[in-house]
Amino acid sequence: MQIEIRGLSKTYKGGVQALQNIDLQIHSGMFGLLGPNGAGKSTLMKILSTLEEPSTGQVLIDGHDIRKHRQKVRQSLGYLPQFFGVYPQLTGAEFLAYIARINGVAGKNIDKIVLETLQRVGLAEARDRKAKTYSGGMLRRLGIAQAVVHQPRLLIVDEPTTGLDPEERIRFRNLLSDISRDKIIILSTHIVGDISSTCEDLAVLAKGQVVYNGRPDTLISHADGKVWQVQIDEADFSKVADKMQVISTINLGSQLLLRVVGDERANGYKMEPVAPNLEDAYMYYMESVAGERVDEDKLAEATA
Repeated sequence: MQIEIRGLSKTYKGGVQALQNIDLQIHSGMFGLLGPNGAGKSTLMKILSTLEEPSTGQVLIDGHDIRKHRQKVRQSLGYLPQFFGVYPQLTGAEFLAYIARINGVAGKNIDKIVLETLQRVGLAEARDRKAKTYSGGMLRRLGIAQAVVHQPRLLIVDEPTTGLDPEERIRFRNLLSDISRDKIIILSTHIVGDISSTCEDLAVLAKGQVVYNGRPDTLISHADGKVWQVQIDEADFSKVADKMQVISTINLGSQLLLRVVGDERANGYKMEPVAPNLEDAYMYYMESVAGERVDEDKLAEATA
C-alpha cells in the first residue's frame, strides 16, 4: 500500500493557512507525523481520513484520488481521532458490534470478529462491562478496536497517548507496532517518545510545512556534536538557557544538571558532549531549521 501527497494545501476562512504545499510518500508500516501543537498535523489527518477537503493539491491512496473515490478510500480506512467518544451505556462488545455493522462487516461474522478484535487490544475480559466504566487507557484501546474491526489497510491515529500514564502509553505503542505488520499506520503526535519507539519513517511539520522527511536516525545525525550535559549553580540557569536550548533539568540540591542543545556552547562552563537522541534532534532541528523553539515545559510533558 502507498499514499502519495502532492502539493497539498489547506486555507480556512479568514485566510488562515493550516497546510502549505505538502509533498509526502508513505509506505506500509508505521509512519510518524511529528510537530508542535498548531503545526497542521490534525488538519492533515482530517484530509487523509476524508473528513475535510484540501484547498489545493492531490492525495492518492493506492492510486485512488480521495476527492474522486471517497467511498472507495473509506472502505480501506480506520481512524482514531484525538477526541474519541463512545456510547457509555453500551458494553465494549455492543459498541464494537455497532461500529462493525456501520462499516459493512457481515452479520454472521460480527460476533467472531468482535471477540477477536477485543482480544487483540486486550479487552476481551472487559467485553461485557459498560464503556462508561472503562479507564482512559481502556477507552483508547477500544478506540483502536473500533478503527480496525473492519480490517482496514490504512489506520490514522491522532494524538493517541495524550493523557495516558507511562504504562498505558507503552502498552499502546506496542499494540500499534503489532497492528502495523500488515498495513500503513500514520501516527500523528507532539510526543517525541511515541515516534522514537515505533516509527521507521517520519515527517516533521512546523507552521503548516514539512521541514523534515526521512528516517529517525538521519534526523538524529543532524544533532551530532550539538548536545551537552553541564552541572551549574541554580543562579546560572538563565545564562545557559539564554544561549542554548534546555532539554532536561535535574535538581541536585544547590546545583542543576542540564542536558542542552545548540550550535554554540555557553562560555565559562564545563560542558560534556553526549550522544543525541530523537528528542535532542527534534529540539535542535525545530530551532535551527524551522525557526521554532519548543518550550521546555511542553517537552517535559511530551517525553514523560
